[in-house]
Amino acid sequence: MKRVAVIGDGGWGTALATVLQANGHHVTVWGPFADYIGEIMAARENRKFLPGVKLPPEIQWTADRAEAAKNADAWVLAVPSKFYEEVVASFRPFADKNTHAISVTKGLDRKTHRRMSEMAADLLRGGPIVALTGPSHAEEVARGIPTAVVAACEDHARAEFVQELFSNPRFRVYTTDDTVGAELGGCLKNVIAIAVGVSDGIGFGDNTRAALITRGLAEMKRLGCALGAHAETFSGLSGMGDLIVTCTSRLSRNRAVGEKLGRGQSIESILAGMEQVAEGVANSASALALAEAHGVEVPITQEVNDVIHRGKNPKLAVQALLTRDPRPERDSP
Repeated sequence: MKRVAVIGDGGWGTALATVLQANGHHVTVWGPFADYIGEIMAARENRKFLPGVKLPPEIQWTADRAEAAKNADAWVLAVPSKFYEEVVASFRPFADKNTHAISVTKGLDRKTHRRMSEMAADLLRGGPIVALTGPSHAEEVARGIPTAVVAACEDHARAEFVQELFSNPRFRVYTTDDTVGAELGGCLKNVIAIAVGVSDGIGFGDNTRAALITRGLAEMKRLGCALGAHAETFSGLSGMGDLIVTCTSRLSRNRAVGEKLGRGQSIESILAGMEQVAEGVANSASALALAEAHGVEVPITQEVNDVIHRGKNPKLAVQALLTRDPRPERDSP
């Protein structure tokens, strides 16, 4: 049995806490607001972020950082990218070189465009950070729906530690040393899912959805490889796997944002009505900035960014994609 601190009381942190508790670990979940933590403890339900899931009484809840971090063998960093730097930095006084930090946030920093594990490594000044990612809706994980994910770290022993920590008959964990590819897959697929949602919202069909998913994967791989990832990673769980589930599921927040955009709703009104975060909204700008810095073409990401951040009409964005200059399907080596 390990002592695990889950830093972040959102849906994903809560779902992972249930997995860890089911595996026999001592789990404490930290959240920033004591009043809401009290509500969760009283109801044994995270009504705001994971409604309808009764939480095991063995999971501990706290708004006290020192209490959450005390004697923890591992930290699960489950904070939205918008608040990631501030929250992780606030836990630095409690970290040491033996702390196993596991980043589960699928986002990019809005200012520096860095991956979350890069930020956590600098903020905590400890060992390598493991990124846990893949096709995994919190709502399904918390209900024991069979799921497979990837633990990514250049330190194989740390990846195996996380694999053993989380694995059970309903939550299978693979390992990889390609942290760059695994994390970028989790970030970039959110942007493509918004594009698919826009297409569905406009009223286009399966052909369009398939084209966007396929060409979206091509640009994810193109940008990822330019940043040092392995091409084959994007054919795996953290690439194609996560892309499929995020682009096709009714549980996908990013796809839902796109669908509302396609129906003519403004991004401001969409976000105002959401409790949870759709990381692809901010990721579109960060991914585009990375692509421009490395001279990589990402036409779908470009159009999503223009719709969200520049007010472009979604139908004009689709037209722009379809009227690009003809080119071969496969990129030149």
